[in-house]
Amino acid sequence: MYSHDTQLRTRYSETDQMGYVYYGNYPAYYECGRVEAMRALGLSYAKLEESGVMMPVLESYSKYHKPGKYDEQLTIRTHIPQLPTARMRFEYEIFNEGQELIHSGWTMLTFVNMETGRPMRAPAVMREALAPYFDEK
Repeated sequence: MYSHDTQLRTRYSETDQMGYVYYGNYPAYYECGRVEAMRALGLSYAKLEESGVMMPVLESYSKYHKPGKYDEQLTIRTHIPQLPTARMRFEYEIFNEGQELIHSGWTMLTFVNMETGRPMRAPAVMREALAPYFDEK
């Protein structure tokens, strides 16, 4: 399994009247974690798109454990639990400054050929970058 941590400070505009992270902002936090996890592997969405590959979200799940609060430094831990095929699952855990789990969830993305609009297998460059983190037997 591949894992990567990204830190993010909660901004005022991301909170509700109670000073808690507004529930609709967690998918954006997922995206932040996902993009930075891929970047740490030497992959980027921009380069994938330049090569003709898009990665739209097919499914998303969120579970709220505790509220995130204004001006907290959050840690977004992103896991890739298996090598991608035509789909790729990302799992997330979000921790507050006290290292308490405040949120968890996952997203399922697919690979789409931008020219044809059709699903495709994961690009070889992505599978190669992730392969060292998985024991394939």
